[in-house]
Amino acid sequence: MVPARILAGAPLVLAILALSGCSSWGCTDTTAERGKAAVKVRIVDLYGQSDGATAEVVDWRLTPDPQARHKGDEINFRYRFDHVHTYSGPAVDACAVDDKRKALGCQTIYAPDGSPPGAPITGDDWLYTKHPEQVTGVLLIPNDQSYDRRTCDQDPKDGGGPHPPKPASIGDQL
Repeated sequence: MVPARILAGAPLVLAILALSGCSSWGCTDTTAERGKAAVKVRIVDLYGQSDGATAEVVDWRLTPDPQARHKGDEINFRYRFDHVHTYSGPAVDACAVDDKRKALGCQTIYAPDGSPPGAPITGDDWLYTKHPEQVTGVLLIPNDQSYDRRTCDQDPKDGGGPHPPKPASIGDQL
């Protein structure tokens, strides 16, 4: 016979195992909703919460990439991260868009590691499109893309949980 105390504690033990990720039958993946793109965004984590960090497109222009002048004009943009509270900074998607806010080219930009917490972080990068002459702006998507844990398919024991939204791609309406 199994003592009543053991039977009474069984649901608690199963709940602890499920919450700790030790049960393969409880592995679930969830994908965060994509936030609204803008020139300046408040960066949000996988749960849609902000810790106060922001990212902003400071400037952009059409100009030849000095390392690939033969390709013609491309989009060079400057960005700024503010109020980043960790040494391992966030990452957001930057997209060149047309006048209807349709993505013409996107990539993820990272706040460089090692900057003092809270200090402004600036940088510049390039966006490449088939039709740079159609670009009317560069927008940022607020979702932090810097951390994406393993999926249930990749690791049913330790994977699962929330994931950033799928990165924007050419043709997405922002």
